[in-house]
Amino acid sequence: MIIKYNKHRNLLEEHVYKPTLQDVAQPNLYRKIFTYGSIPKTPFNMRTVQMNPPKEFYITDTTFRDGQQSCEPFTTENIVELYKMLHRLSGPRGIIRQSEFFLYTEQDRKAVEKCLELGYKYPEITSWIRASEKDFELVKSFGLKETGILTSCSDYHIFKKMNLTRKKALDKYLGIVKMALDKGIVPRCHFEDITRADYFGFVVPFAIELMKLSHESGIPIKIRACDTMGYGVTFPGTSLPRSVQGIIYGFRYYAMVPAEQLEWHGHNDFYKAVVNSATAWLYGCASVNCTMLGIGERTGNTPLEAMCMEYASLKGHAGGMNLSVITEIAEYFENEMGIDIPPRTPFVGKSFNVTKAGIHADGLLKDQEIYNIFDTEKILNRPPNVVVDSFSGLAGIAFWLNRFYNLKGEEQFDKKDEIIVKMKDLLDKAYAGGRTTTMSDKELQDMLKQIAPEKYKELQSRLDKKKKKE
Repeated sequence: MIIKYNKHRNLLEEHVYKPTLQDVAQPNLYRKIFTYGSIPKTPFNMRTVQMNPPKEFYITDTTFRDGQQSCEPFTTENIVELYKMLHRLSGPRGIIRQSEFFLYTEQDRKAVEKCLELGYKYPEITSWIRASEKDFELVKSFGLKETGILTSCSDYHIFKKMNLTRKKALDKYLGIVKMALDKGIVPRCHFEDITRADYFGFVVPFAIELMKLSHESGIPIKIRACDTMGYGVTFPGTSLPRSVQGIIYGFRYYAMVPAEQLEWHGHNDFYKAVVNSATAWLYGCASVNCTMLGIGERTGNTPLEAMCMEYASLKGHAGGMNLSVITEIAEYFENEMGIDIPPRTPFVGKSFNVTKAGIHADGLLKDQEIYNIFDTEKILNRPPNVVVDSFSGLAGIAFWLNRFYNLKGEEQFDKKDEIIVKMKDLLDKAYAGGRTTTMSDKELQDMLKQIAPEKYKELQSRLDKKKKKE
């Protein structure tokens, strides 16, 4: 029996069971859970662990590595501009702590050079490489302190993909890590497919060996727990290997991995990427790995903008992050890179704080707080808005006019105003005649001009002057 004092809990802890490598002859594919011809099952063992959030937690970015793999290749200019935005979003405390880059192509290397020239402390630039002497030399040549290394941990990968045994995989991985340590580089081991891996038969024994090397070398070896297929679940009492809190607890308790050396990387195949990442934070993982807009293979990665919001919600403050940059990032992706964002995507889609319903527009007209999730204009530089169609009613037209012409206080139109009533009559006639599409801003402007030409001239003049100033 080993008894150790836990300075975080201020208690003595008993460590009776120390997992060791189980070098099995046949792979453990958890066939009762992952039956390929049916939806994966979620078993429970009714065992729960306590939340143990680290004092500080952070976001890391893999937009230029994992995210870029799902899109048309980014240009060097794209990468540099987005990296600048990440820096401004991150704030002076570096809540977005790191950003991960490829180093393989000339374009990748040029982007790294340009980003390094900016001299930003945060996000720190790290890399992802193959396990070769040449790639390690490449990392050193850029002066990078840390690199990611693929260390797949499920039997699906060890047996089926690499045609190895667990012992041979472990020896191979440890050899690669030692190579990084010899070069003075912090290795970040990517435990690929952890939510299908034999947790006590391979994952924890591997982590224990890594921590031994970390203590011997004095270099903080990192572990990225990769929920590659999005199988992670957070329900209390769920069984391993799918339990997110169980995975993080096991790293902390059995392998004694410090929180700051743990990172969660989630995918969104089952709509759980955000909640899984937040749970990883709460149970003792210091960092969660994300991509801007959640881009990535298949259904994508954990959206970085979502975790910025989760951070602010859990901490009660934004940690110095400039959240309005989220809107700039979304606009850059759409306008400069031609990447479409589904309009109802939270925080970044064009319709995330827009309503068509007349009853909601009526609420917004009286008090934005009734139907807006928070002050989106203040926090994201995205004022709430309405789309006018057959369902908008008087309130929707009034809200559109007030928002479009930036009318405040007593200047604002009331939904009972004669101009609003007349515009509603024209609107009703259009839809009665068979129209099915929403009204454009230009069409609504023309309606106002037809009904109240003097008022239109006055408002349009003010709007034109405002645009010239901007």
